Amino acid sequence: MTLRSTRRLLIAAAVMAAAAPSAVWAQNKVNLGVAIPAATHSFTAGIVWWANEAKKELEKAHPDLKITIKTAANAGEQANQLQDLMSATKINALVVFPFESAALTKPVAQVKSKGVYVTVVDRGLTDTSAQDAYVAGDNTAFGKIPAEYLAKALGGKGNIVALRGIATTLDNERMDAFNAVMKNHPDIKLLDAKYGNWNRDDAYKVMQDYLTRFKQIDAVWAADDDMAFGVMKAIDQAKRSDIRIVFGGAGAKGMVKTLIDGKDPRIQADVSYSPKFIYDAIKLTAEARLKGDKLPPTTIVPSVLITKENAQSFYFPDSPF
Repeated sequence: MTLRSTRRLLIAAAVMAAAAPSAVWAQNKVNLGVAIPAATHSFTAGIVWWANEAKKELEKAHPDLKITIKTAANAGEQANQLQDLMSATKINALVVFPFESAALTKPVAQVKSKGVYVTVVDRGLTDTSAQDAYVAGDNTAFGKIPAEYLAKALGGKGNIVALRGIATTLDNERMDAFNAVMKNHPDIKLLDAKYGNWNRDDAYKVMQDYLTRFKQIDAVWAADDDMAFGVMKAIDQAKRSDIRIVFGGAGAKGMVKTLIDGKDPRIQADVSYSPKFIYDAIKLTAEARLKGDKLPPTTIVPSVLITKENAQSFYFPDSPF
């Protein structure tokens, strides 16, 4: 071997050695996409706010982390955004809050099939093989706690109407848990349960229909604080005095403040379900992937009963929700 050849080999080896750390660093970079519903009501406004808080704090703390947030007004738009995150943004990790369960299952599965690590939040998919991890509030407790409270408050008898959210796995879990409790109280009749889409205006229309059709309603399970406010508006406009309790859900600051003030006797309790879990999901996913780790298959954030006695602990006036 000539001196010139030897020198070339040494230079090549030096270049490869210098490049090696950069290659390892590149592999550990996390390009995280976040796909969430748009702020169409106060809960999703909270989701968007907490997601942006996570981006701000985590990118500052981790130079090897990039977070891209997409908000969608419907399932079709979110499916298109997932394609964009994969092809244009070239994400290697995804935190997705599905707009709808069934409609987003295949688009999320396609992302995962490309080697992207997927954390699904709150509204689960219809096929769990399309995800690596799932983070959510306790949806069983979210349905069970109101049912138990209403059954006791009504003395085991009366007429109830319910409002459901959007057709998702979590809505099914809540409704199933509510019905399971009510099976033990045969003198309580669930008159109807229609979708209010977790939306104040939609809930107002559903409640107007209930008030027209049912002459005696003792309690309403609105299953969301935004829907509860729509329900209250419909009741007040109809000047109905038969409805003793309206039970919402998720601990919106306006509802918690109503509990604290005690100004409306129909608002007696709530159940916690904070949108902060999107922050937790983004943080857990980002930090795990930066280390090359995985999350547990399921992480559940507890839901608890909120009453006047403990409401102050759930009141966050600076939050949008």
